[in-house]
Amino acid sequence: MRVVQFQTNFSVGELDPLVRARTDLQQYQNALEEATNVVIQPQGGFKRRPGLKFCHDFVNAFQVFKIIPFEFSVTDSYSLVFVHQKIFVFKNGVQQENLNGGTDDFITATDITSAMLDEINYTQAVDTLILCHEDLQTKRLIRNADNNWTLENLPLKNVPQYAYALTTHSPTFTITPSAISGNITITASAATTDTGTAQAGGSNTNSGSSYSVNPFEPDAVGGYAQVTSTFGRVRYVEFVSNTVMKAIVEVPFFDDSAITAGNWEAEFGYEDVWSNARGWPKSAAFHEGRLYFGGSKSRINTIWGSQVIDFFDFNVGTGLDDESVEATINTNQLNSIINLFSGNDLRIFTTGAEFAVTQSTDTPITPSSFFVRPQTRLGAKPGIPIEDLNGATLFIQRQGKSLNAFQYGDNTASYQVQPLSTLSSHLLKTPIDMAARRASSTDESDRIFIVNGEDGSMAVYSILVGQNVIAPSRFTTDGEFVAVSVEISDVYVIVKRTIDGNPRYSLEKFDDTFTTDAAKTSSQANIYVPYLQGKTVSIVRDGLVDPDQTVPANGVVSFATAPATTRGGEVGLGYTVTVKTMPSEPVLSSGSVQGFKKRIIQVDALVNETQNMTINGQLIPFRKFGEDVLGKSVVPFTGMKTANGFLGFSQTGQITISQSVPLKMTVLGLEYRLSVGN
Repeated sequence: MRVVQFQTNFSVGELDPLVRARTDLQQYQNALEEATNVVIQPQGGFKRRPGLKFCHDFVNAFQVFKIIPFEFSVTDSYSLVFVHQKIFVFKNGVQQENLNGGTDDFITATDITSAMLDEINYTQAVDTLILCHEDLQTKRLIRNADNNWTLENLPLKNVPQYAYALTTHSPTFTITPSAISGNITITASAATTDTGTAQAGGSNTNSGSSYSVNPFEPDAVGGYAQVTSTFGRVRYVEFVSNTVMKAIVEVPFFDDSAITAGNWEAEFGYEDVWSNARGWPKSAAFHEGRLYFGGSKSRINTIWGSQVIDFFDFNVGTGLDDESVEATINTNQLNSIINLFSGNDLRIFTTGAEFAVTQSTDTPITPSSFFVRPQTRLGAKPGIPIEDLNGATLFIQRQGKSLNAFQYGDNTASYQVQPLSTLSSHLLKTPIDMAARRASSTDESDRIFIVNGEDGSMAVYSILVGQNVIAPSRFTTDGEFVAVSVEISDVYVIVKRTIDGNPRYSLEKFDDTFTTDAAKTSSQANIYVPYLQGKTVSIVRDGLVDPDQTVPANGVVSFATAPATTRGGEVGLGYTVTVKTMPSEPVLSSGSVQGFKKRIIQVDALVNETQNMTINGQLIPFRKFGEDVLGKSVVPFTGMKTANGFLGFSQTGQITISQSVPLKMTVLGLEYRLSVGN
């Protein structure tokens, strides 16, 4: 029996092997068994992935990297490459040198070590980048000019406090408030070092014993006085004298009369929640006029918001609408905050669940309305950035097994999680980094780049929300991808390669005008690529593929003849493109034919601007012999290419399209004739 099959699009991308038997799925007919080093286009076809333009060689000095994008203006954007105790600044892929008026080509960052880079978090506002890690005193990096940057500690004011070792006792003297509410003074009846007794319920390990303490001294700032007989609670904010303290009323007094000994108690043991001893904030985000910090080393499930517009002041004051806010997430599981995101609501990602500070469109966040509400229970993986895509917040699940979209649903009036990698979870292999690139033209889709720590590959998802397209593929290179970042529309990666037996790291950029990796171009007769010493490189000269060469010790590769075009010749590492269709499953009235032998008889491939392609091992010709052919570039072809004469039956009846030379290839669809036997 012979049938004609059509695959008009490949919009499902590479399908998980666990779904191979699901021929009943609509997605099966538009899927691929393998999609390596191709990009799925929004129109349905696939094309050779962009090559990697070489930007910078880090030699062997560093082994841990973090790339953070920094967009200062429409015309000025940067990629900041963090390594151990240094920050390199790149603009348009070019390293900025002689920074801050000196001879250094990096920003000194002594406190930022390689151990922090995996889980360092950041947020940006205009010219300031805020850097967070639980072991790093919170920093800000300020852009003054292309080659002038300031890295300093964030000037925090009125740091929130917490009673890590709460001590309460009943003093032996009288106090008098100056008013029942607001900013007041508390006056003691006498200046004395008080001998008090710790009260039951305090966390003091010496509960019940006597000790010396003076509630009216500089160290008492941050402590509390609380009336036990009626109402009233104040927080000490300033020492005036050994009989007077300034305070803020948190619970109004019944009246302003004197409060005798035995009717009030003092609380001590409050400390700054952020310090070298207690750790620092783990994540940050700007949201509706406040700077929010999420989690710290000692308060892993607490979120703090600054005063409105005064981003570094966390004074709780008297709870006015514009004063700072604080909330602790307490549920029946551990919820260590690892990331924050500012969307329609403030979204909070923890190791155990996802939360949001929900609010109506005309209601701002205030201390009295700051409620953190649970939404979904999946958990996010620490160390991997979260990304925004068309209103959805993308994150990697805690165990690294799935890519998910956290988005508000109008139908449910709550947040929901949509798994994006259900049909392609095999491509996620211990993810370590992620970045999103928004589409910049109609012939491309949004793309999510996920770096895999297990094998150094990248899972790349082409997403077109309006058409419900989620099409993954796999990127590989000679070496391992280590980190990824998107600077507006440019995708930068750190790549680890083995050069002369040693690891070597480079900054490279995906570029559609290149067809090789770690690539350089030159219009001269030779090109200098010392960072590829000993490697076999591919060479493209004026649209022609020259024989491969091994880069000599001096790093100079010579072209067969000098390039004739301005762009010149390209030298870089080749990579193989492989696309394999799913096992053939024609829709027949007789049912499934999975148990039958199959043979591909003929393949008609509709291509666009293509120069080279192999179908099931058969090299497809793209030019004919004749006059004035040799020495000329291959003219890109658009139309139908046919391959036939294939021999042998198989159990699957699949088509493999491959490409091992660095030339253009775009496939729009396949039509093939299939013979099905018993």
